[in-house]
Amino acid sequence: MQRFGVFACAAALAVAFLSAALPARAQAPAKAPPASYFDHSGYADAFSGGVRMIPITTPDGTFRVWTKRVGNNPRIKVLLLHGGPGMTHEYLEAFDSFFPGQGIQYYYYDQLGSFYSDQPKDTKLWTLPRFVDEVEQVRKALGLNKDNFYLYGHSWGGVLALQYALKYPQHLKGLIVSNMMASAPAYDAYAHKVLMPQMDPKALAEILKLEKAGKTHDPKYMDLLMSNFYVKHVLRLPPEQWPNPVMRAISHVNETIYTLMQGPSEMGLSGRLEHWDVSQQLKNIAVPTLTIGARYGTMDPKYMQWMASQVQHGRYLYCPHGSHLAMYDDQKIYMDGVIRFIEDVDAGRFPARTH
Repeated sequence: MQRFGVFACAAALAVAFLSAALPARAQAPAKAPPASYFDHSGYADAFSGGVRMIPITTPDGTFRVWTKRVGNNPRIKVLLLHGGPGMTHEYLEAFDSFFPGQGIQYYYYDQLGSFYSDQPKDTKLWTLPRFVDEVEQVRKALGLNKDNFYLYGHSWGGVLALQYALKYPQHLKGLIVSNMMASAPAYDAYAHKVLMPQMDPKALAEILKLEKAGKTHDPKYMDLLMSNFYVKHVLRLPPEQWPNPVMRAISHVNETIYTLMQGPSEMGLSGRLEHWDVSQQLKNIAVPTLTIGARYGTMDPKYMQWMASQVQHGRYLYCPHGSHLAMYDDQKIYMDGVIRFIEDVDAGRFPARTH
């Protein structure tokens, strides 16, 4: 849910460092996928390298959203929902180093309004119910079903995934909610009661002062957030070492959608999602579910663990070194846990195990 768009200024400064050597990360699995993983026969998107523009019907007309398929596995197909709202699939490209080696078929997908998809201007389109309907249209177009469909949502994508699971449970084989609490008010309270008090008081006071004055695009505001909040709770690396996929996603964010739904503040909620809360509905989710929390993230890891206990068949994955983008700063634990969950569900061995 964090507003990555605020990094626009920082992104410009960091782009010169994108080729710099990064710290060692988890190594991609050595296991080679079966030959059938590369069998693209029968896929209309084979001609375009897996890319497909899917028409989406909305109250404002028909638009197209961008998707890209990687691999072939009739039993396991993961649809990746990016954060934002208004971000892109790009920062999720870390999965390229892990899913193919395990033979997992997956789809990147830029939601309507995001960089690779159509970007209509009608603000009435930016509502949670319409986004849920969009995901269902994408599912149908891709031919995903209860025998193979795993839905992964990170941050805002987790909001969307939870809401989809509550409305269309009959289509899901597995659900993954990464770094997103089931309650916007609870998320907001964690930011104000836990994360803000950890900040330097002078820096926090200056940030809040700039927010109150409506100066959230002031370079000073962005610099203060980067050094006092983002490198501690969003991605625990120096800005010049942030991975290229993250930086590309930042440069492509749709600020209009983000601000309308999340609000202009970086450390709280004031947009259309301000009162969103499905915490009391978690008990209705029967599909195998993995929730992912991180010690240093913007979402309360204990709350994420509680979520796993509330769904009917849940598992919790804890990333002790990670933040909001734990797929990078606690990569081995994160990827191992996600892959294990998918493989356990596929094999019919899904105990309520934590990590």
